[in-house]
Amino acid sequence: MDRDYTYLINTVKSWNYDLTEKQIEQLDKFYDLLVEKNKVMNLTAITDFDEVLVKHFADSLSICSIMPNVKSVCDLGTGAGFPGIPMAIVFPDIQFTLIDSLNKRIKFLDEVVHEIGLNNVSLIHARAEEAGRNKLYREQFDLVVSRAVANISTLSEYCLPLVSVGGKFISFKSGDIEEEINIGRSAIKKLGGSMNDPVYFMLPNTDINRSFIIIDKEKNTPKAYPRKAGTPSKEPLK
Repeated sequence: MDRDYTYLINTVKSWNYDLTEKQIEQLDKFYDLLVEKNKVMNLTAITDFDEVLVKHFADSLSICSIMPNVKSVCDLGTGAGFPGIPMAIVFPDIQFTLIDSLNKRIKFLDEVVHEIGLNNVSLIHARAEEAGRNKLYREQFDLVVSRAVANISTLSEYCLPLVSVGGKFISFKSGDIEEEINIGRSAIKKLGGSMNDPVYFMLPNTDINRSFIIIDKEKNTPKAYPRKAGTPSKEPLK
């Protein structure tokens, strides 16, 4: 292997996880597949290896610093497979379900899963609103994660219906989130959730500020949520 994964190895180690040689090889193969497919399909604006290492791989795996003890994880709006694929590589004993609304991305991820030998990943082509109302997925996951770009009220309406009571929803965030958090508290309560204090951090050896919004699922989400397609983003809950 020609590429240098020292940064990622040391960064993940600082979060108390050790990457194996096999996991590094799987991430390296994922990078190859991502860059190759990106030539014909818009998966990511970030393709330079060093940038992918920090902004996709390390960012996705930053959840290692707060990872709860779970058996099932759903990555909603997974896009090109972040954070779901790196997480599935590092946590092979956890079952992952990756959901995305664009079938072309799901087909790409199906190729990734088979090429790098991930036996703990299921792929679902569905809109978030559809998944949240489907009894196969509704309130079925110990943990739901998302790096999708949307306000926390909208994301919570998409994600909390998928979280089992007693589970968690963790949203990957960047920038100033204080106002967003304050606005979202009421919506989160309506959806059966309770917000914890956010976790702020910087990706090691960078100036990239990141944060996690961590929401506990305390009771069942009312059947009215998620609302019909498009409504959560156009009219966020208040």
